[in-house]
Amino acid sequence: MNDDPKSPAHGRASLAEEVLARDRRHVWHPFTQHGTESEPIVLTGAKAASLFDADGNEILDLVSSWWTCTHGHAHPKLNAALAEQAARFEHVMFAGFTHQPAADLAEAVANLLPGDLTRVFFSDDGSTSVEVALKIAYQYWINCGETGRRMLVAFDGGYHGDTLGAMSLGRGSQLFSSFRDLMCKVAVLPCPATFTGDDAVEEREAGALSAFEALLTDRGHAIAALIIEPLLQGAGGMRLCRPSFLKRLVKTARDAGVLIIFDEVATGFGRTGTLFAMEQADVVPDLVCLSKGLTAGYMPMAVTVAREAIFEAFLGESFERALPHGHSFTANPLACAVALASLALFKEEKTLERIARINRRHREMLAELATRPDVARLRLIGSILAFDVKAAGGYQSSEGRRLRDWYLAHGLNIRPLGPTLYLMPPYCITDEELTRAYAGLIEGLDTLAK
Repeated sequence: MNDDPKSPAHGRASLAEEVLARDRRHVWHPFTQHGTESEPIVLTGAKAASLFDADGNEILDLVSSWWTCTHGHAHPKLNAALAEQAARFEHVMFAGFTHQPAADLAEAVANLLPGDLTRVFFSDDGSTSVEVALKIAYQYWINCGETGRRMLVAFDGGYHGDTLGAMSLGRGSQLFSSFRDLMCKVAVLPCPATFTGDDAVEEREAGALSAFEALLTDRGHAIAALIIEPLLQGAGGMRLCRPSFLKRLVKTARDAGVLIIFDEVATGFGRTGTLFAMEQADVVPDLVCLSKGLTAGYMPMAVTVAREAIFEAFLGESFERALPHGHSFTANPLACAVALASLALFKEEKTLERIARINRRHREMLAELATRPDVARLRLIGSILAFDVKAAGGYQSSEGRRLRDWYLAHGLNIRPLGPTLYLMPPYCITDEELTRAYAGLIEGLDTLAK
């Protein structure tokens, strides 16, 4: 250890110690049991697919910083867009005012989405975009004179955020048992999650659809909306469903007059291989929730996009028909400017081709993982590779924490979801970095098996 107080290493160590001391005294971290958790890593920089800690160590960001980072950290064009907008103005209230970044972004998002998903409501994060969708769906029926439609339908294992309505939808995730008495009415359907080599998927899909049809027969008149994470349940364990199931589900809901909400907070902006997951099933929901990759991980922002007919149900002479919802930082100009620059990069950098390259590399790795006796339920979609570790337990299990800590110590940000290990790298990741990631992934599994 270098004890010279003038050395760069000593300065970095001092900085880390000072930050950790303040963090220890004042910070309450998310999804963290502070009674057992190890010290957080102090980060001082990030570039492309890498994070850098206070000691100068590089950590490959293989979960895209909770799935937000798309084009890579500190992208020069995104940095420039942020700085240019900051030089104009940073924020303005969005009731009674508008500005070009918001109008341009709303138009750009509407043009990218299929069908008549044309009305963009800005908010702050994924949870809030879901809350907005629920309020829109609920009030839509009131405005249409059907006040009895108060029930929501979600899927087992789904996760839609941490606000109250979103928690109600995610009651099947087992994360929110303490708050059940506060939750609104939600019927939970079985999720027909599938994986490579799954021979029973059609049976599970038929069971899920039958359960939905039975619910419609019994309570269809009371259902306001159905919500699903299309093709991929993210926080529920990277669980996949097939596009054909999604298509049949949407048809069943639409035939019954039930509003359809797609939560594409995690799946939007390329994660599943197409810009939006809904494209693979060739379906259009009534409402879609977007966040995370919207601003490429730079700024907190979300949108809830509605079909034109939904928006029109809120028009009238009385404010009682309007949507009484808003946020202090709605349509923040800085976030809008970065989001517009991020969308432009999808074309400029041929981002979907980059995702296809990552998918091909993942597929090669999938074949190697399939030979291991300690893994099960391999799955792959877009830039996401996932599998279950047989020896690992539930969320925040000791085995999961061991794996996470081992990976971090060896320069890899891989954060297990219960028994599920997954890679979801930024799209800028290089082949060399993927090779390093795969080698470390296997070495970590070998260490756990010893």
